[in-house]
Amino acid sequence: MEFFLENQELLWFMVVIYDLTLAIFLFKFFGKYGLYCAVVLGIILGNLQGGKVSELEVFGLSLTVSMGAILYSGIYFATDLLNEKYGKNEANRAVYLGFVANIAVMVTLWVSTIFLPSDITGSAAAVHNAITTLATYSPIFIIGSLTAYLSSQVFDVWFFNYLKTKTRGKKLWLRNNLSTLSSQLIDTLIYQFTWVLATDLSFYEAFSIAMAKYFIKAIIAFVDTFFIYLVRNWKVPN
Repeated sequence: MEFFLENQELLWFMVVIYDLTLAIFLFKFFGKYGLYCAVVLGIILGNLQGGKVSELEVFGLSLTVSMGAILYSGIYFATDLLNEKYGKNEANRAVYLGFVANIAVMVTLWVSTIFLPSDITGSAAAVHNAITTLATYSPIFIIGSLTAYLSSQVFDVWFFNYLKTKTRGKKLWLRNNLSTLSSQLIDTLIYQFTWVLATDLSFYEAFSIAMAKYFIKAIIAFVDTFFIYLVRNWKVPN
């Protein structure tokens, strides 16, 4: 554990690989339904951990990034693979499933905070407080996150399919990277603008954080290109 505490950049890279590997595992054993699951897990875990902010040193640059940015990026891999294998309708279905699932989780967490914790054990109060922190996170953040997710993902699915048509199904690396990089930029700018509305960050500070996050997301986009080539011809359950 201490090794990873002292090597945060290596830990970050391992989490990226873990996130993509999980999506591949789900795809291998459950086909397109596994990719639906990967999208739902990505948006829920990404939003729950969006407030977990850390400092990383990448290529000599000091970057402020959120844990959510790592887990959230895997969604693009799953929707691009769905688009490539099953078409844009299936990719859009996964996007909408993730949107509904995230709302359901946040509403359920909020409802759970209305129940008072038992005095039978001290952990009940600790868990109640932890859930309360997650469930009552600034409404502006929640609205901003959902808006950024839906806008960027719908654009990603459309742009990926548009490029696929234009290239006649060739140059997967091009549509994978162009669609992800452009839609990630939309997502990052929309969500980071909510920081200006919800916190005391200036627009310049929020923009600086946004660019750091986008840099991280761009690296992940290039990494997942290898993975999508690896699995696109796999035989998987229908």
